[in-house]
Amino acid sequence: MKKRYTEEQIIGFLKEAEAGTPVKELCRRHGFSEGSYYAWRNKFGGMDVSDAKRLKVLEAENSRLKKLLAESLLENEVTREALRKKMVTAAARRELVRFMSQRGLSERRSLAVAAMSASAFRYQPVPDRNARLRAEILRLAQCYRRYGAPMIYLKLRQAGWAVNHKRVERLYADQALQVRRRRRKKVPVADRQPLGRPKVANEVWSMDFVFDRVADGRAIKCLGIVDDATHECVALVPGRSMSGMQVSRVLDELALTRGLPTVIRSDNGPEFIGKAMLNWALENGVQLKQIEPGKPNQNAYIESFNGRFRDECLNEHWFVSLAHAASIIRGWHREYNEERPKKELSGLTPADYAAQIAAKAAT
Repeated sequence: MKKRYTEEQIIGFLKEAEAGTPVKELCRRHGFSEGSYYAWRNKFGGMDVSDAKRLKVLEAENSRLKKLLAESLLENEVTREALRKKMVTAAARRELVRFMSQRGLSERRSLAVAAMSASAFRYQPVPDRNARLRAEILRLAQCYRRYGAPMIYLKLRQAGWAVNHKRVERLYADQALQVRRRRRKKVPVADRQPLGRPKVANEVWSMDFVFDRVADGRAIKCLGIVDDATHECVALVPGRSMSGMQVSRVLDELALTRGLPTVIRSDNGPEFIGKAMLNWALENGVQLKQIEPGKPNQNAYIESFNGRFRDECLNEHWFVSLAHAASIIRGWHREYNEERPKKELSGLTPADYAAQIAAKAAT
């Protein structure tokens, strides 16, 4: 076993050599090698015992400072890497503490960086009481991809869930289901005109066209007609093209099943202001009202409907043919009237709201 010598012993050996004792004799007498002697002479040559003790203290302090510097550099690196993400929830902070501990930081220092107490870190969360509600919100969001939190809340209430809208909004946001808002053109306040809402159904209808394309690049022209009072979609008819004569035929079909309104509001498209539509309106006693050019806000009910139709139907499907488009649009038309609740109608669907108005009128 290799023998260890103290600084006092080593300096004593060096003093003996300086006094004239041969190095080989000194090594044989005390049991160390010549290499050890020359290494000691390089390190402790010319020192006293007090100098050696001071050197030992300095070496220990230097080692401690190096360790502190290494820990500080590690802490800075891990902290920069860990704090790139915003921490809000307790679960995120716990994950941050575990991450920093795995990278070499002590648990105490990791807790200080995350601004978290040890008891909060060791807390075991209770089982999620909203698991079924979360799953239902996710299912509705996947089924109705353009529905936001208010619409999801109305659908839940429609299905019989006794849930607060604030809880739905919180769970909706937790799952990052927010729908990207469409950028709307800002219209100066001075250009806006008040748009009255009729009290009874079949008093005022609004109509407009929405355009799309099928897979082969050919256009689809879809006529939409909305009842301003009930927000019902009265008709949603796709076609390759549609003239004023075809629009009048659609209105004649509606007259057989629903009757005709007093007023029909539209833009200044050639299909709506042509001779065919003017003659039809004169024969059926319907007043045609056109909005000012370049001011679609004056026909806000149909414009709002067009936006939902594009987002929830046209933008969500890739049509391979006109027949395929007609089938999808027919299904969405039924869903809009009979299943889709509207906040403007106190959470009722347009069909339910129309039935409620009819019941009140009958009494």
